Amino acid sequence: MDFTGKVVLVTGASRGIGRAIAQRFAKHGARIAIHYNRDRAAAEQTLTSLPGGPHQTFQADVSKGEEVVSLVNAILRDMGRIHVVVNNAAINEWQPILRIAYPKWQDVWQRTLDTNLVGPANIMHCVAPHMVEQGGGHIVNVSSRGAFRGAPKSPAYAASKAALNSMSQSLAQALAPHNIFVYVVAPGFVETDMSASILASPRGEAIRQQSPLGRVGRPEEVAAIVTFLASGEADFATGTIVDINGASYLRS
Repeated sequence: MDFTGKVVLVTGASRGIGRAIAQRFAKHGARIAIHYNRDRAAAEQTLTSLPGGPHQTFQADVSKGEEVVSLVNAILRDMGRIHVVVNNAAINEWQPILRIAYPKWQDVWQRTLDTNLVGPANIMHCVAPHMVEQGGGHIVNVSSRGAFRGAPKSPAYAASKAALNSMSQSLAQALAPHNIFVYVVAPGFVETDMSASILASPRGEAIRQQSPLGRVGRPEEVAAIVTFLASGEADFATGTIVDINGASYLRS
């Protein structure tokens, strides 16, 4: 894979899966637009970890439509093009239905959908015309095993990811005539700083045993599949949802 001369936007790239994706693309020659929302210091750590370049950090709250427009315009102004988009930024908050007050229930739903679904949709709308103009592009949206398996304590998260799957496939059909290819990856549990506490808790071993491999995923394993999908080697698979969950949840 060679991404030399390509500009890749990775949202939520300040840590975890997003950082690993940015590192993998940079290793293969891409210039990375590192998106973050709040944690500038972590985004700077991602920046210093990347080979090649020049790379650049960009701040935006993807749940806000006007900030998405500013984000895309800033990348185009400073980096010239956007060849690949990886929509990785997301939030996941617990909201057990029988233990959460109604105002909080509504608030979590709204913020989760705005960030996990509407945010990627808006980014795709903003970048698509530029990709058409340059002759094509690749978009990879990061979903979740929870879209299929369910998440009883965070239903908004699972629903947002299921909707992201559907939206991605619809736009794969809409954009294919313009050589824009859209994919989804759906990881299961992945070993990141966000999941570290639960994996270290008494529940951790049960989570690891959900996979016959006896472990959870690594960010680098997700990154490897994302870069392959964006490489141009898998274009006829546009619209595909790739499960990355160690056979912990199988569907057909």
